[in-house]
Amino acid sequence: MSKEKLIPELRFPEFRNDGDWKVKTIDDLCDILNNIRKPISSSDRQKGSYPYYGASGIIDYVDDFLFDERLLLVGEDGAKWGAYENTAFLVEGKYWVNNHAHVLRPNLINDKLLESYLVKLNLLPYITGAAPPKLTLGKLKEIPIPVPDSPKEQKKIASCLSSLDEVITAHSQKLELLKDHKKGLMQNLFPQDGEKVPKYRFKEFEKDGEWSLKQLGVDNLIEIKGRIGYRGYTTEDIVSKGEGAISMSPSNIDENWNLNFEKSTYITWEKYEESPEIMLEDGFTALVKTGSSYGKAAYIKNLIEKTTINPQLVVLKPKKISSYFLYLLVTNSAIQKQIQETVVGGAIPTLSQDSISKFEVLIPKPKEQQKIAECFSALNDLIILQTQRIEHLKLHKKGLMQSLFPKIIE
Repeated sequence: MSKEKLIPELRFPEFRNDGDWKVKTIDDLCDILNNIRKPISSSDRQKGSYPYYGASGIIDYVDDFLFDERLLLVGEDGAKWGAYENTAFLVEGKYWVNNHAHVLRPNLINDKLLESYLVKLNLLPYITGAAPPKLTLGKLKEIPIPVPDSPKEQKKIASCLSSLDEVITAHSQKLELLKDHKKGLMQNLFPQDGEKVPKYRFKEFEKDGEWSLKQLGVDNLIEIKGRIGYRGYTTEDIVSKGEGAISMSPSNIDENWNLNFEKSTYITWEKYEESPEIMLEDGFTALVKTGSSYGKAAYIKNLIEKTTINPQLVVLKPKKISSYFLYLLVTNSAIQKQIQETVVGGAIPTLSQDSISKFEVLIPKPKEQQKIAECFSALNDLIILQTQRIEHLKLHKKGLMQSLFPKIIE
């Protein structure tokens, strides 16, 4: 261990003259209560109101409890090692813990401070085995933890991080409310099964009658284009950023079905220009037709680089339909249900362009399409903005923790 002074980059003014931090281990700082935890098989669990915790959080609710105090749980196996969440978390109240989480009672360190440090820390060097990887009790006890001597300094850092966590939680709750609002609107502004008019309608369209039943491609609402087989590309056609165009893949569609090009594959300009029919433009919808994420879709908007698609996707080009309304239809339950019913199974699930062409949809007149599209587009922009706020806050917290904790040099 280095003999350099252990002092954080950022320190609250009142503690700047308090000297360097000390390095302790988990075994020095905590009581370990693993002997109390125990699993309950799924067949023996009785439903109740007490949380049943595993490696990364609540997995069930049961009718009894083992603990009734605030403790720190650290995932023993099954957690996403190396991630900045779910490796350590504080719990309180009455609850049960199975044998996949270590149970710690911090007594010589503020529990929030320890939780924050363990979440920040890369635990991979302490993981053993591969099936599954495991953080053994022996390895856990050895983890070095930097600690300031002053309980007041510990508490000050913990309070700072807790306040930031509260802000992140509040913004996360707002995001979930926006998503729930969107889900409710989708149910109310689109006809449900067996219906031909939505439950709610904008006032100016209340007398416009039933929506029309159409087939996406057959009735010429859209044009469907995919990468032609003989125009595929090999690893030799892949280039670095700046040397070609993006070849969009399913990984460029995030969990909220928005575009994300932070990690992209680029192909040569020659390959890009070879297939002009699949060059992406604002207003198109990209749909995953092959692979485990078939059915995912993204609306193409605000492209900043020239982009095409890889063989796993198709491009849906609106012809006789509002562009964003088309995207809403593709992501709505009616088409998603048809995707599930028509996809060909096997090792690689595949959705044919012919089956997409025959998907049945209910559509209103163009002005109502546009009104609905504008409503959802504005709401989706709010959801994206809120998601970005949360990511920025998490990055701020990550950077703050790097500065508030001194780096231990081996």
